[in-house]
Amino acid sequence: MPPGPNVVAPIQEGSLTIRPILVSDSGSFGAEVSGVDWENPISPETLAQLLPLQDKYAVIVFRKTGLDNARHIAFSQQLGEKLEINPFFYGRENDRLGEPLLFDVGNIQRDGSLVQPSSRRWQHSLGNALWHTDSTYHQHRAKYSLLLSHGNPVEGGSWTHFADTRSAYADLPQSKKDELEDLIVEHDLWHSRKLASPAFFGNPLPHELAAKPPAYHKLVQVAPDGRKTLYLAAHAKQILGKTFEESQALIWELIGHCTQPQYVFSMEWLSGGDMVWWDNRQSMHRANPYKEGMTARDVRRSTVFDDGPFAHGVVDEKLTP
Repeated sequence: MPPGPNVVAPIQEGSLTIRPILVSDSGSFGAEVSGVDWENPISPETLAQLLPLQDKYAVIVFRKTGLDNARHIAFSQQLGEKLEINPFFYGRENDRLGEPLLFDVGNIQRDGSLVQPSSRRWQHSLGNALWHTDSTYHQHRAKYSLLLSHGNPVEGGSWTHFADTRSAYADLPQSKKDELEDLIVEHDLWHSRKLASPAFFGNPLPHELAAKPPAYHKLVQVAPDGRKTLYLAAHAKQILGKTFEESQALIWELIGHCTQPQYVFSMEWLSGGDMVWWDNRQSMHRANPYKEGMTARDVRRSTVFDDGPFAHGVVDEKLTP
């Protein structure tokens, strides 16, 4: 069947079939890729095909990979030397996976029951429904995230939503670009958690604060393809040189700009084994919010540290408390 007015024809590159999701004058964002042999370790040849696709599309969706935890981690380690370590805020002994290189971002407890709204874990997860970029609150920031589903799809549907911060930046007026060019932003995990759940995270616990202190990054970055992009997140707390109120007004103005419909697509989780791999340096995302009565959601994330020129943000002794 020929593509419709809003459908881009698939692209064949060797054994891979690429189906772009959003295409505009500014470039392409998001693609579903099939043809990867997930039964075996990813070959250097396949990796050499995938990496340029990642740089181009920023978000790649794979369906029914069949990966387990070990192969999920192994593929992630092919994408970068160092993976983020799970801090196990609620104790490794209480973590369903107990795997330091994976984050359990589902809603299932170790005993198989579902997380309850009265728990700190549920309240912490509310922040995932805010537009954000993973791990901006680390001074050594994340490059890639790989989120893999297990089990059955959520009844009623489940989506993860992605926003293109490259095209959004390109469409800003030049006067706004000039205003933003040299700004430095303080990112704080506990700021986003307070936004999402002020009753539980208005005053984070001492061990939480110690585990995740703030970090500092430039607001305007350069994406792998050379285009400029906005490095934004709900974790973005304050812009250096501006008041908290001024900072929040500008940050959420920009998040609102980046999340207009022309920059956003939603990936639906259809079956166990679906995986989405995104570049945190040139996109934002958010999850469906937790709701009472929802069914089991089993998704696990690995996170690859950045090894590019902006990997360690802005390091200056005057920035640290």
